[in-house]
Amino acid sequence: MSQARNTELRPGYLVKRVQQLIRHAADVELRNAGLSMSQYAVLNALFEHPGASSAELARRCFVTRQSLQDVLSGLRSAGLVVVAEKAVTGRARPASLTKLGRQRLEHAEKVVATVENRMLAGLSPDDRGRLTMLLIRCAENLSDIG
Repeated sequence: MSQARNTELRPGYLVKRVQQLIRHAADVELRNAGLSMSQYAVLNALFEHPGASSAELARRCFVTRQSLQDVLSGLRSAGLVVVAEKAVTGRARPASLTKLGRQRLEHAEKVVATVENRMLAGLSPDDRGRLTMLLIRCAENLSDIG
């Protein structure tokens, strides 16, 4: 066997570690705003893709359709989201943000930006841009894997 590799320095491990840390930090901060990270992700996806199907929202939020339905149910109960009574086409009933949902999302965006800025502390603007481009390339390299 060749020289042992330090798992903690492997790119995949580091990406997962950062993902776990940012998720935890954002969850802690968002909890103070009355949201979970999953709820924030759904609100953000609805804002960016109004009228998206449940399947599309689930993909964008990295959750199962069942988990998405659970999150949507909580958001509806909190008055942050409304779901159409009838399907516009097919069976899909589009969901949309309420005024309160948009306000809560606006506040949550500031919270998440603070966490992201904390993560990027010490990186120059050029390094931040380079990191973004490298992560995009990594995602593109793996996106065709079924």
